[in-house]
Amino acid sequence: MPHSTNKELILGIMVGTTGISLLLLWYHKVRKSRKTLNLPKFLSLGSKFDSMTFQDEMYNGQGTAAIFQGRQLQILEKLNELLTNMEELKEEIRVLKETIPKLEEYIQGELGGKITVHKISPQHRARKRRLTTVQSSATSNSSEEAESEGGYITANTDTEEQSFPVSKAFNTHIEELNLDVLLQKADNLRMNECGKMESFELLCDHKEKFRDEIEFTWRLTRAYGDMYELSTNAQEKKHFANIGKTLGERAITRAPTNGHCHLWYAVLCGYVSEFEGLQNKINYGHRFKEHLDKAIQFLPEEPFLYYLKGRYCYTVSKLSWIEKKMAATLFGKIPSSTVEEALQNFLKVEELHPGFSKSNYLYLAKCYIDLEQADNAVKFCNLAVLLPCVTKE
Repeated sequence: MPHSTNKELILGIMVGTTGISLLLLWYHKVRKSRKTLNLPKFLSLGSKFDSMTFQDEMYNGQGTAAIFQGRQLQILEKLNELLTNMEELKEEIRVLKETIPKLEEYIQGELGGKITVHKISPQHRARKRRLTTVQSSATSNSSEEAESEGGYITANTDTEEQSFPVSKAFNTHIEELNLDVLLQKADNLRMNECGKMESFELLCDHKEKFRDEIEFTWRLTRAYGDMYELSTNAQEKKHFANIGKTLGERAITRAPTNGHCHLWYAVLCGYVSEFEGLQNKINYGHRFKEHLDKAIQFLPEEPFLYYLKGRYCYTVSKLSWIEKKMAATLFGKIPSSTVEEALQNFLKVEELHPGFSKSNYLYLAKCYIDLEQADNAVKFCNLAVLLPCVTKE
């Protein structure tokens, strides 16, 4: 009995050992097969990834320039749109601020059963403010006020300019003058700041009689420029600039070889540009330069022209990158000028007319400062201080 039990025990141990050995062999076989199958897949995936990366790099290298240029244009367009929207928003806010007080008066009149609100033209307001000797409380019911927004015309048509009202106080007694006497008187009056308003009034009083005379038309254009300078209200400035530009366009159309017509049309274009967005500013700047060059061609000895050209050159030399890119987009080339070129124009003014104006001396000083010539800058600053403030143009 004990002998048979030992045999059974030994047999059981042998069977168990055999089973464990078979299990181990099976486990190693399965593990090895998995490793053999996965390794090629991993390697192939790595090869595919390397191939895709290399192709992407080649594509990126070839398309970088085109993508960069396209994005540049998109950025310029977006920035220009943003600037234009900001300008429009500022204008709307300003109009709202001016309208609110009038709205209260209108509502009070409406509730009282009678509307007593009247629109006063910019000329009436300007005259009442600056000429204290004139007492006029009459309001204007002209087509200019009836049809224009906020009491201002847009100066886009001939009929609007013709309907431009003149204060009744200045039309009561109109002195009959022939054209030569009238033009000489208007020129003499505007030799100082105080007389510019009176010169403007004088020309307005006679515009129906002499409106077809070129010498009269460019002087009236100039007078609207004077009114732009005298006015302190932004909407009035815009009004005067627009009407003056319209008159200037008419003048250069009828007299394309008259240098004064080109001069004052260029000036009024500059004034109008102050109320425009970036794109229109550049457009008007291009127009300003074009007609300024024509004016110099016909009036080569006029110092005011070289002063304006110097201002233009100095401004262009300070243009920002985006303004230059926008100009290139609109006109096919980037406007270029230097401080040295501006300096030569200001020196030309001094050559033609020594002591022309304080502004010319100040710009000479600014140019010399930019060119790091301190002695010359100090010299012209001192001259500007000593020079009486007299307008020469």
